[in-house]
Amino acid sequence: MKFCNVRLLVKDYRKMFEFYTEKLGFKARFDMEPYASFEVAEEFGGEALALFTSDAMAQFIGNAEKKQPVGQREKSMISFETENVDETYKALLAKGVEFINQPTDWTDACMRVVHLYDPEENLIELYSPLETE
Repeated sequence: MKFCNVRLLVKDYRKMFEFYTEKLGFKARFDMEPYASFEVAEEFGGEALALFTSDAMAQFIGNAEKKQPVGQREKSMISFETENVDETYKALLAKGVEFINQPTDWTDACMRVVHLYDPEENLIELYSPLETE
C-alpha cells in the first residue's frame, strides 16, 4: 500500500476550504465540491490533506442516517511543521485565527508547539523542532 492523504470529512465544505486556503495559506491542488486537496507535503507527492463532504462519504459507506460526533475529546490531530512557530502564530493571529494556547516549548518532545481548531473543531498542531545540544 501507498499513503495517499488524510481526508477530513466536513459539513461546510466552502467554509473549511476558505479556512485552509485563506487563513492557513495552503495552495489548493484540486477544488471541486465535494472534494478538495492541498499541496502540503512534498514527500507524498504534495497532496497529503484533503476535504470531502461528510454527507457524500456517508452515502458511499451506507451510514447517511448517522450524525457526526460533537462535544467529545479529540480523536485525531493534524500536525504541521513550520520554520518558526512564533512567527507563524503571529501571522495567523493577524488573519483572525483563534488559538487554544500560546507557543510553548515541549522539551520532552524537543519541539515548540501551538494548537488551534479549524472551523469544524479538528485539532491542529503547529510545531518547530527545538535545537538540541
